[in-house]
Amino acid sequence: MSQRDVDVVIIGAGISGISAAHYIKEKCPDKTFTILEGRSSIGGTWDLFKYPGIRSDSDMYTLGFAFKPWRSPKAIADGPAIMEYLHETIDEEGLKKFIQLNHKVNAASWSSTDSTWTLDLLVNDRESKSLTCQYIYICTGYYNYENGFTPDFKNVDSFTGKFIHPQHWPEDLDYTDKMIIVIGSGATAVTLIPELAKKASHVTMLQRSPTYISSGPAIDKIANTINKLLPDNLAYRLNRSRKIRVSNFFYKLAKKYPAFMASLLKKGVKKELGDDVDIEKHFTPKYNPWDQRLCLAPDSDFFNALNSGKASVVTETIDSFTSNGIQLDTGEILDADIVISATGLELKFFGGIDIKLDDVPVDYPNLVVYKGTMFSGVPNLCLAFGYTNASWTLKCDLSNEYFARVIQYMTENGYDTCVPTFDEKDGIGKDPFVDFSSSYFLRYLDDLPKQGTKEPWKLKQDYYVDRKKLRHDPLDDGVLIFKSNTHKESKVVLDEMA
Repeated sequence: MSQRDVDVVIIGAGISGISAAHYIKEKCPDKTFTILEGRSSIGGTWDLFKYPGIRSDSDMYTLGFAFKPWRSPKAIADGPAIMEYLHETIDEEGLKKFIQLNHKVNAASWSSTDSTWTLDLLVNDRESKSLTCQYIYICTGYYNYENGFTPDFKNVDSFTGKFIHPQHWPEDLDYTDKMIIVIGSGATAVTLIPELAKKASHVTMLQRSPTYISSGPAIDKIANTINKLLPDNLAYRLNRSRKIRVSNFFYKLAKKYPAFMASLLKKGVKKELGDDVDIEKHFTPKYNPWDQRLCLAPDSDFFNALNSGKASVVTETIDSFTSNGIQLDTGEILDADIVISATGLELKFFGGIDIKLDDVPVDYPNLVVYKGTMFSGVPNLCLAFGYTNASWTLKCDLSNEYFARVIQYMTENGYDTCVPTFDEKDGIGKDPFVDFSSSYFLRYLDDLPKQGTKEPWKLKQDYYVDRKKLRHDPLDDGVLIFKSNTHKESKVVLDEMA
């Protein structure tokens, strides 16, 4: 077997990539690794988005790493604070020397003959290189960094003002005393509007349909009290556990009693806005709570902007753009100097990497996800994909830790390859990859891998279930098949054949 360039390649230097590097260092100290980042800086989402008010939409006790305490008093953090936390983690973990910026992975090809991945790279947008390894962590997130999703608006070119997607925010944009329309009702819109309203003449949230929005404190007083009384690591573990349990409780409550939870959320909005706002029209979604992600308004900032008169909500559909704004299907025209299309993301699964197995392209829609982190028929590869109902990092930490366990187990037992094997003859059906009705997922659902209808192929969206499954269940389960170069299969398979 030819010598590989490195044992493990981590693709992406955002939250999940930094997490993967930590677990490789901790659990596989004998393995060499590198982190390839296609952009010119680390941070992923938190470095890419520059729009005003960019912040976490979940608390930092769960969005933060399991191994690195979040010490700031603000539980809901802004983008710069999160970037500072990531840089601090890289320094403390000694990861800077492992990160190669401007190294974009375009393709990955697996050879069964020598159990090796060969990656095709584009370095600094001009130089092609190749790199070989045994294992791959794909930590690139799930959306296209180059372009956000923008609907095909009629006559948009006739608009004489500025038309902006938040993913490409102009750093020199002056919106002081401007009339602004934000199209959309998701987390980006709910984050942007209270910040824009501080300087703009007026901000209108133009939504086709409402989203569930809940207010909560940006500073967790209980957490800060615990932080003062206990050592950092212990306090962080307690705060993290408390946040996970509360989040898990309300998610399960919403799924079991959707009408009750919907009523509770609507009452919260009514308490914030009073009787002057049509709650049924503007804040009553057609879906159940947590069928899409719940939006957070820290310290009621979104509702405060509405109450101040500096912002308003319009729930209608767009007919076309005019030179000075947007005409609705009702015939009403909304004037604007700036229109912001907070209309979602374009999905880009596997980081847009062209993957081949022994020169055969992978058929992504026919893959089935194993334990939420590996894929049927794809050897020695882990994808970090977070929760849709909780903090992204919670699941990524577990997935990354699990794959590091797998790698170390293979080393200790002389295996070179591990691959999940899915067989429909076992009576396991296929379901969509996620049980989630957000438009940015539904648009691409047919192109995504599937999940199975039974364990270990079914996604539970439950941290405690996943923690047991990924940290404590046996690695050699008869589904994840281990082989050596001589193709000696794992003990479980041999026992079944005996």
